[in-house]
Amino acid sequence: MSFDSFLITKRDGTTESFSLDKIKSAILKAFASVGTPIDADGLQKVVDHLKFCNGMSVEDIQNQVEVALMSERHFKAAKAFMIYRKRHEDDRETADKLRFLIDYCNAANPATGSKFDSNANVENKNIATLIGELPKQGFIRLNRRLLCDKIKSLYGKETADRYIYLLKNHYIYKNDETSLANYCASITMYPWLLSGTKCIGGNSTAPTNLKSFCGGFVNMVFIVSSMLSGACATPEFLMYMSHFLEKEYGKDYFENADKVVDLSQRQRTLDKVITDCFEQIVYSINQPTGARNFQSVFWNISYYDRYYFESIFGNFYFPDGTQPNWNAVSWLQKRFMRWFNEERTKTVLTFPVETMALLTKDGDVIDKEYGDFTAEMYSEGHSYFTYMSDNADSLASCCRLRNEIQDNGFSYTLGAGGVSTGSKSVLTININRCVQQATREGRSYVEYLEGIVDLVHKVQMAYNENLKDLLAKGMLPLFDAGYINIKRQYLTIGVNGIVEAAESLGLTISDNDEYTTFVGNILGLIETYNKKYRSKDVLFNCEMIPAENVGVKHARWDREDGYYVPRDCYNSYFYVVEDTNTDIIEKFRLHGRKYIEHLTGGSALHMNLDEHLSAPQYRQLLRVAAKEGCNYFTFNIPNTLCKECGHIDKRYLKTCPHCHSDNVDYLTRIIGYLKRVSNFSLDRQKEARRRYYASGASCTPLKPRELKTEETAVNA
Repeated sequence: MSFDSFLITKRDGTTESFSLDKIKSAILKAFASVGTPIDADGLQKVVDHLKFCNGMSVEDIQNQVEVALMSERHFKAAKAFMIYRKRHEDDRETADKLRFLIDYCNAANPATGSKFDSNANVENKNIATLIGELPKQGFIRLNRRLLCDKIKSLYGKETADRYIYLLKNHYIYKNDETSLANYCASITMYPWLLSGTKCIGGNSTAPTNLKSFCGGFVNMVFIVSSMLSGACATPEFLMYMSHFLEKEYGKDYFENADKVVDLSQRQRTLDKVITDCFEQIVYSINQPTGARNFQSVFWNISYYDRYYFESIFGNFYFPDGTQPNWNAVSWLQKRFMRWFNEERTKTVLTFPVETMALLTKDGDVIDKEYGDFTAEMYSEGHSYFTYMSDNADSLASCCRLRNEIQDNGFSYTLGAGGVSTGSKSVLTININRCVQQATREGRSYVEYLEGIVDLVHKVQMAYNENLKDLLAKGMLPLFDAGYINIKRQYLTIGVNGIVEAAESLGLTISDNDEYTTFVGNILGLIETYNKKYRSKDVLFNCEMIPAENVGVKHARWDREDGYYVPRDCYNSYFYVVEDTNTDIIEKFRLHGRKYIEHLTGGSALHMNLDEHLSAPQYRQLLRVAAKEGCNYFTFNIPNTLCKECGHIDKRYLKTCPHCHSDNVDYLTRIIGYLKRVSNFSLDRQKEARRRYYASGASCTPLKPRELKTEETAVNA
C-alpha cells in the first residue's frame, strides 16, 4: 500500500507529509541507544505491526511503535523509546511554558495574557500573577484525570471517552478547571460567631465586639475565599454587624448616629465610627491577595426588604439568645448603600457585588418603602443588582447565580440554614455548536442535545463523588465546620450560545412564539434531566453563565471549525447585546418568566443605558420587572474615570468634567462585576465597544455610543 499521499497531524494541529523513513529512523535510534543491534528483517517485523491512515496523529503512531516493540519482545528498545518520548514531552512542555511566559509579559494586560480562565478582576500584571498562571495547565490535566477516573468507575470507559471528546471538540466546557476547589458559596457565618476561624484553619477566636467583628470578618472572608474558585457571598454581613453595634451602643443606636461616642481627640460621631468600619472592611477585601493569583476576592452581599428579611431571618437567634432588630438592620443597609455609592466616586471599588432582594405581589414590590429606596439609589448612580421574587425562595451566591433555598429553618447550632447554599461545579453546554451539528447530521436539535445533557449530568455526578471523597478525607473544612452544607449546594448545568444557535436556524431574536419555543425546548430539556438526576442529597440547577472568558473562546473555536458565528463573543443574555431595535421593555420581557422559567440557576439582565433615569422612572421599571417576571437585573451606565487626574464621575462622558482631559477610561460591568474597560481582555474590550446603550432620558433607542477601549485608543 502506498502512503505517498498520506498526511500526519502534528501536536500543534498542523499537518505534514507522511514519512515511513522517519518512523524507521526513530526505531533504529531506540535500538542504538541501548546497544542492541537489529537487522532489516527484524525492523520490518516491527513495522508490520503498524497500521496507518490518512490524517492520523503523531501520538497514535508513537503509541503503535511502543506496542509493536513490546510485541516483538524488544523490551530494552521499547523502554528506551518511551524514555525518549517522555524527555521530548518534557522539553516541549518547558518550551511551551517559556513561550507563554514571554507572551504573558508582552501582553497588554493580565486578562489578555492569561491562557486559561482569564478575568478582568486581575488588575495588575506582575510576578505574582505570572506565578499563578504557570501551573494552570497542570491543574487542568490533573482535574481531567481525577474526573475521568471517577466517570469510568461509575459509568464505564465509553462515557469517560465521550466526555473528553465533547470537551476537546468544544461541545461542552468545564468551568474553573484550573482549580481543585468547588465553585461559589453563599455561606452562613454562624459557625464563626460560635468559634471564630479555628475550625477552618485560622487562629482567631469568635468576635466579641465591633472591632473584633470587623477585623475577624475580613480574615474569615479571606480564608473562606481561598477554598473556593468563585464568589463568596455573606448575606448575613450587615445583620451581624448591626448585632455588634447594638451590643456596644444599644438597640436604638441608629437613632443616635450623630452622637459623639469617641472620647479620643478625633471626637467621632457614631455615624463616623460606622463608616470607618465600612471603610476598613471594604478596602481590605478589595486588596489583591496571594491566595487568589493576586486578585481580590469575589465578595457578594445582600440587602432585603422587610418581608424578605422576615421570611428568611424571622426565626433567627444569635448565640446570646437575642433576635435581629429589623429597624436597625434596615437603617444599616441604607447607610452602607449610600456610603458605598459615594465611596465609588473616590476610587475603583469592585466588591462587594450587591443584590437588593425584594418580595413582589400583583406586579409590584410589596414593601413600597424599599421599592422607592431601590429606585432612589439607582437614580443617584449606584450600581447594584435587584432580585425580585414572589416568595423568599432563593439567594444569589454569585453575580448572577441563583440558588433555590430548600430549607428556611433556623438551626441554633449552624445558624440560618437558608443562606447556606451555592454551586459546587459548573459544566457548560455550547448550545450553538450542538444545534448546528444536529442540523449538519439531519437530526432534531432536541434529540441531539438529549445525549449531551444526559452525559453532563453523569459527569457532574462523578464530580460530586470526588468532592465527597475529599470531604471524607478532611480536605473541605468549610463543609465540616458548617459554613456550607454539601446537600444544599448545586451541580450547575451552564448554557452559552443560545442566541447564536437561534440565529443559525434563522429565528428572529425578539419576543416571538418561535424564539420562545426554541428557548423553552432547550432549557426545558435540561430541567427535565435536572429533575431526573436529583435526589435528597444531590441538587441540580441550570444557569445562563456569565461567560466572561468562554464566550470569546466558543466563538473563536466554532468559527475555526466552520460553524456559523455571527459575533466574536457569544451573548450572555436572551437578546443581542449590540441590537439597537430591542427596546428596554422588551429586554425585561426577554428575561421574564416565559424565558427564565427553566433557568433555576439564574440569568441576569444588564440593562445598558447611556445616562441615569429619574427615581420615578426606575420605580416604574421595577413594576415592569415584577409584571414580566424578570427576577434578576441591574442598570448598567458606564462611569467615567479620568486617566489624568483620577476623577470618577457617575455619568457616561467623553471628557473629564474636572480637568477637561479626553484621556478617559470607563467603569462598566464586564459581566456581573464592575471594572475598568482597560482591564478587560482585548477580545472583551471589542465586545464592550459593540454594546448598545439605550437613551436613558427617553427610554427609546438612539444611535449607540462607543466606549473608548485600549484598542480604539491605539487605533486613534
